[in-house]
Formats: sequence, structure tokens, C-alpha cells
Amino acid sequence: STQEVKPAHDSQWDTKRHNYEIQACWSQITAAGGATPCILIETPQKEVSVLPDISKFARYRFQNLFISPSPLPDLSWGSPKDVWQKMLSKESKYIHTSRLLQNHSALNPDMRSILLDWLIEVSEVYSLHRETFYLAQDFFDRFMLTQNSVNKSMLQLIGVTSLFIASKLEEIYPPKLHEFAYVTDGACSEDDLIEMELIMLKALKWELSPVTAVSWLNLFLQVSSLKDSPKLLLPQYSQEQFIQIAQLLDLCILHLTSLDFQYRILAAAALYHYTSMEVVTKATGLEWENISECVHWVAPFFRVVQRNPPLKLKNFKKVPEEDRHNIQTHMNYLDMLADVKVKPEPFLSEQSPVSVGGILTPPKSTEKTPV
Repeated sequence: STQEVKPAHDSQWDTKRHNYEIQACWSQITAAGGATPCILIETPQKEVSVLPDISKFARYRFQNLFISPSPLPDLSWGSPKDVWQKMLSKESKYIHTSRLLQNHSALNPDMRSILLDWLIEVSEVYSLHRETFYLAQDFFDRFMLTQNSVNKSMLQLIGVTSLFIASKLEEIYPPKLHEFAYVTDGACSEDDLIEMELIMLKALKWELSPVTAVSWLNLFLQVSSLKDSPKLLLPQYSQEQFIQIAQLLDLCILHLTSLDFQYRILAAAALYHYTSMEVVTKATGLEWENISECVHWVAPFFRVVQRNPPLKLKNFKKVPEEDRHNIQTHMNYLDMLADVKVKPEPFLSEQSPVSVGGILTPPKSTEKTPV
């Protein structure tokens, strides 16, 4: 017997694919003794192997695994090909898209930018690693994709909870619960954070290990800097160069449209603007046609960054000198973002051939120009 095939574009059906469904019931949180802001509804268990990818290039992500060869050197602790394939497979498992706000009529892209900018600032105050912030950004964006009609009064709680979860995963000595509640200036209590943590973990199905954009950048710079005797796990690149490119990545990730690109493509495009196509190909295994769309999209962000003085390494208390570059730092990102002139039209036009991960997508037959 054949099973009915549900259309991939059916967002309602996509939502039901989750083991857990969260009912939008965002009531105002009281300072103490209030009920949880969300109602967690457990739905019948259903084994789902792969969540459908609802982003623009969903159909091509599986093929992407076979496009770029592994740029990793020989590893004493594993197969470079297996490690590379595992990293690429996460690009299709962890879904992100700029359309995450479509189901939230009360929200706009500027609210996301302001929230993420604040999380960067909190990260620097507590000397958190860049990876911690980028994990929090990924958790926030993927969580919002599972929700409907979130009120703007809930954004700070969701954001700081994302950072709370990321800190426990990434930091050796994460800030305490009361410290995360403190930075919200009374807007969120410790109980609020604990309740939201469970809600988010259930919604994300405990899938908490994406390869973030800054992780890809770290790997690409490392591979591009390896000498004759490669030591992949020991930093080989310039700390100064890393923080310059990371600054560009920070600015890009604040813009909602950055989520239309895979994290590795975004990191590769940022690397391109500070190096060359030769370096990018060596470090990423990608060719120009794989990253050209993203390179053009990143260009206005790069121009704004270049108008500012070069970043200088900061010293952090109890942070070893060799780890300084990995600590998240805050800049006047919102002012810089306001100066970025991004074209209003979609950079991935559905009416022209699109190169995504090395695959050229022809226009629909009904849209082709007569010869």
C-alpha cells in the first residue's frame, strides 16, 4: 500500500512533525509565583528520521554532501572524510531560514537584531566564547521557527534562555542562573528561565550541536594556515586576522537574511573578503560558483566594517592569552547595521538560475524566456 505524500510546503504539516508541540499561550509573566508563560502539550510519539527542510534550497542539501571534497588533512584520531561528512550532514539537520518571523505578526527583523546585539554585549560582560553566542543565536532562530504568534515581550526571555543553555554546553565555568536573570534588570526571574529552558529544549528536540558559522570560520582559517606538519587541533592562524573576520560575521548574523545561507557558505564568504578565492578553495573545498551569491550579499557589510578602525585584541581577566580571540566582543553593531545597504529584492531569485552548493537550478519551464 502506498502512503499519502504530504506537500513539503505545508507549514502546518511541518509543525506537526515535531514530537512536541508548543501552544502559543504567551501570557504576561508575573515577577513571582506566576504560571508558566507557555503550555507544553505532549503529542503522540512519532518516529521522524529527518525533519523536512523548509528553506529555499532544501532539495539540494543532501547532494551538497557529495559536492566539495574534504579539505581536512590526515588525522591521527579519525578519518578526515568521515569527519567532514559528519559536519556537512549537520547543515541539513539543523534548519534555519529567514522566514522564521512569518508566523509572528507582532515581530519584525529589527527586534531580532536588537536582541542579538544585546546578547553579544552580555557575552562580553561575562567573557563568554564566540561559540557560546553563536549557539545561542542558532537556538533562538530555530526555536522561533517552531512557534506561532510570539509576543515581543517574550523575546528577551527567549534570548537570555538561549544564552543560558549555550553557556552550559560550551563554557567550563558558565555564569550562574541568577546572573542571567540579573542582566535582564528584573524582566525575567530565575523561575522564568528554568521554565523557558525546558520549553525550548523540548521544541528543539534536544538537538543542540549545530556547526555554527564561527565554528566553520575557525576551521577554515585553521586549514588555510596549516604547514607541512599539520596540527589541526592547535591554533595555527593569526588571532588578529580571526577577530577581523569574526567582526564581519557578527554584523552579518544580525541581519535576518543571513539565515538564507548555510553557515559554512556564510563563513566562506566572509573569509573570501579578507583573503582570496585560492585560500577559500583550499580551506573549504568550495568553488566560486558555490559562494558567489553569498559573497555579493556580504559585500555591503564588508564595506561598512572597512570604514571602522581595525579591531584590537582585548585582554580578559582569567582568559589565557592564546584564547583571547575566542571571547565574544561587542561593537556598535546596530549603528553599523543601519549603514548597510542591502538590496530589497531577494538575492536568490526564483526566476533565474541559482547556484547553491555547486548545483545550478534552472528556472521553471513556464518561466523560461523564449529563445
